[in-house]
Amino acid sequence: MTSPLPRAASLAPSSQRLKLATLGLALLLGACASAPPPRPTAPRAAAASAAPAPVVKAPSAELPPHAPLTDIAMASATPPPVVMLSAPTDIWDRIRRGLAMSDLDNDMVRDREQWYASRPDYMQRMTERSSRYLFHIVEEVERRNLPMELALLPFIESAFNPQAVSSARAAGMWQFMPATGQSFDLRQNVFRDDRRDVLASTRAALDYLEQLHARFGDWHLALAAYNWGQGNVNKAITRNRQAGLPATYNDINMPLETRMYVPKLQAVENIVARPEAFSAQLPLIGNHPFFDTLTLERDIDVTLIANLADISEKDFRALNPSITQPIVMAAGTPYVLLPWDNADIFERRLANYKGPLASWTAWVVPGTMTVAEVASRVGMNESELRRVNNIPPRMKVQAGSSLLVPRNGHRDKDVSEFVADNASLSLQPETIVRRGTVIVRRGDTLGSLATRHGVSTANLARWNNMRIGTKLKSGQRLSLAKTPRTSVAIAKKSSKRPLAKENTVKRTRTVAVKSTRAVSKGKSKKSRKN
Repeated sequence: MTSPLPRAASLAPSSQRLKLATLGLALLLGACASAPPPRPTAPRAAAASAAPAPVVKAPSAELPPHAPLTDIAMASATPPPVVMLSAPTDIWDRIRRGLAMSDLDNDMVRDREQWYASRPDYMQRMTERSSRYLFHIVEEVERRNLPMELALLPFIESAFNPQAVSSARAAGMWQFMPATGQSFDLRQNVFRDDRRDVLASTRAALDYLEQLHARFGDWHLALAAYNWGQGNVNKAITRNRQAGLPATYNDINMPLETRMYVPKLQAVENIVARPEAFSAQLPLIGNHPFFDTLTLERDIDVTLIANLADISEKDFRALNPSITQPIVMAAGTPYVLLPWDNADIFERRLANYKGPLASWTAWVVPGTMTVAEVASRVGMNESELRRVNNIPPRMKVQAGSSLLVPRNGHRDKDVSEFVADNASLSLQPETIVRRGTVIVRRGDTLGSLATRHGVSTANLARWNNMRIGTKLKSGQRLSLAKTPRTSVAIAKKSSKRPLAKENTVKRTRTVAVKSTRAVSKGKSKKSRKN
């Protein structure tokens, strides 16, 4: 049986068949004329960078005499092929593809290149330490469409050590000063320091760098301001402009540390971009997440998390460096980071865990008292109380201070959001704050020594187990204690700003903790994000 399509074509008028044939011929000639000439085989990289061959139009004499058909033939020319880019082989390859800042090339860069290249052990430790955090930082930099050089900045700031603290009290991987950290919602109190938090500090650092770049319009000046302070950079720029001088990074006056800041970053960038040129060995860091983020709904001990996740407490704290206490307070730190595979282990084991989650809680001291009195009140060893709460000797705890104490029948609730976010420790010296010795000279008595050192004769006799009338011998050593002239209060203040929410984690889990206790409404917290 004849098919319908050939049959319909055979019944078409001869003029229509002629037009169809002419159109087909025009399309064929156009395609042949537009085909690029053959090229010799080249390596993948070279082929990817080569420009597509231009479309060559056929001579008009060879085209059908119908203008509409000629237009159709030219419109049918084959477009240039799309070059497919392969996925990054590792995180270093991904970083190289995103480098976008203008290069700095001077003697200071050469000096820093030589410094890093001559210390392979230091480079190895630093780059291996970065393996925990680099993927997350690269993800954040890429998500914000920022130059990938910024992902290398923690190499310069802290050698990727989230516990690093400078002499100026800058802390964390991104080295935030206390006041700057507070302005970017990084809370700092006796229970935690978010300047060390991997997610929160990365979010704050990139927010700050974006703000600085918007102000100065130049990444080198923005980096100088990150190191030196934006007010100082702005003053230096103003001085140059008033003097009719250029006001670029290379032109303004700045301290040596800041002058070397961008060259250091440039040197690290050069080594990452061309490690073979510096005989450098970069450890393999896969282009995939190192950690997973789990949201907590209840307070839980650090040791329990580590045990359930099958990791060491040291590894846990490396990923959660802001948690300085033996407990994670869900109201203030509603998430923890765990190695990717261990997060699955933790969830599975936690679902079957029936014991208590936390053995610690926070207690607000109702009145000023000695550490011994506090220890007796909470049923805790005095030395352990001092160690856990970092209380120095001969100090009293002032009213309103927040202390970490064991849970018992009277104190077993999860820590409230207010205490977790605003905990402070205020101390004052005890009556006797300093002890020493005094050497008896010829003719000294307890009375004369007491007068000379500003203490009472009765106390001096008591400190040395003597009677007031005891005769002293020349060269004899006596114990001496002094009372302070003024009272000194030591307090750690906390930020009053609410903690910014973190929304940059690609994969977030919620850990549903089973308990006979209902979770209070005030405990419901959302995961935040960097």
